[in-house]
Amino acid sequence: MQLDATDRRLIDRYQKGMPITSRPFLAMGEELGIPEEAVIGRLEALQAQQAISRVGPVFEHSRAGASLLAAVAAPKEDIDQVADRINHFPGINHNYAREHEFNLWFVMTAPDEKTLETRLDELEKTLALPFLRLPMVEAYHIDLAFNIDWEALP
Repeated sequence: MQLDATDRRLIDRYQKGMPITSRPFLAMGEELGIPEEAVIGRLEALQAQQAISRVGPVFEHSRAGASLLAAVAAPKEDIDQVADRINHFPGINHNYAREHEFNLWFVMTAPDEKTLETRLDELEKTLALPFLRLPMVEAYHIDLAFNIDWEALP
């Protein structure tokens, strides 16, 4: 995968501090000296190449409603189908497989605790599989921005 200087500047500059505006990609493009469409196209290409995994905000989830980490013990032969069923429920994100008896882990969000519990109850009933609810006990902020030594990369 070859990243040009603009791709590298885009990655370096916007790991943090994405513009908070109705058109963030336009503001990013203005700073980088490229059109808004080029910013969007580059981000899509970087995701397709798996150079980046996502583009979007990270915010304090408790200020936006309710959320919970949950895990399901899905039969290995059915894991893709179970994951697909989970993904179609409202508020699902971060659904990923793990090597564990409870092998599908996901986060569900909702506008409030009551809605979250109702959704989780419905999902648990639909799946009819062993289910763990893992509420957050303490929040930790992990800074996931990285200084990339572009010269050291192949």
